[in-house]
Amino acid sequence: MLLPNCFLRMGAAAVFALESPPGSVALQKLQEHTTQGRQGRKARPLSEQRCDRTRGNALKANITTLGPLVLPVSEQFYFFKSLLFKKTGTNKPYIPDYKLAFKHVCILATSKKVLDEIQNNLELTDEYMEVSRKTLERFGNTSSSSIWYELAYLEAKNRIKSGDRVWQLALGSGLKCNSVVWKAVRTVRQMKRKPWE
Repeated sequence: MLLPNCFLRMGAAAVFALESPPGSVALQKLQEHTTQGRQGRKARPLSEQRCDRTRGNALKANITTLGPLVLPVSEQFYFFKSLLFKKTGTNKPYIPDYKLAFKHVCILATSKKVLDEIQNNLELTDEYMEVSRKTLERFGNTSSSSIWYELAYLEAKNRIKSGDRVWQLALGSGLKCNSVVWKAVRTVRQMKRKPWE
């Protein structure tokens, strides 16, 4: 338990090394990585309501940090404009269209409720949510590891094309929120063995 706790608190990144034939090329290139969470606070039990609120705050902070790194300039402009010139009676800021930044989204598949909330708040289509919902349906709550099942699902369905950007979004221990953005270096061809085998 000590090692994972140290890794998470220090914002470490994991590297997966696979045996590949000489001269082979990687499938994905890491573009961005952001981590937000409850820093420096003692761990203590949270009620479900407080847990949801804290998780929501971590998610909001993470997305706000990631936005300027990945969104088109036009979306960044509208977002910051909405912060500066809030309309009277409107508490809801402009929600950037993250579909303009990513071809695929892999969201932590812990429950239907969480997926519904994220889909609603980020205004994502059912097509973007399919991979998360199918992973939840097939494997249940596998916590943050679900984002890797989701990436495997996209690869197995031949949906990853060269240049595609994939956003992996997960919530972790201590109610941290992590985002990783991958760019496909090459198109993923039909695999001989499915990742589910």
